[in-house]
Amino acid sequence: MKDYSSLLEAISGLKKEGYVEDLNLQKDFIEHTKGNFKIFHDEFMIDKYFRFDENSDPDNQSIIYAISSEKHHLKGILVNAYGLYAESMANEMLDKLRV
Repeated sequence: MKDYSSLLEAISGLKKEGYVEDLNLQKDFIEHTKGNFKIFHDEFMIDKYFRFDENSDPDNQSIIYAISSEKHHLKGILVNAYGLYAESMANEMLDKLRV
């Protein structure tokens, strides 16, 4: 698996691999920003993920997920903070995204 030195480099690299959709994390689902539909915990797979601790600053702690969904025929990217600034979410989502 490729190792990226920054979040922006990871986003660029994953887009070249076909993860072109932008996804947002909600409490009980992932939201597809362009298609305006919801992807629930049993409808996607996490193919890869990368954590970034830039400058040891809690504001720069992030994780990027490369996500695919056979049901919705898509591959996309979800970026989230972790640690103190992580989004709250339902247990099913948390179990799926815990890495």
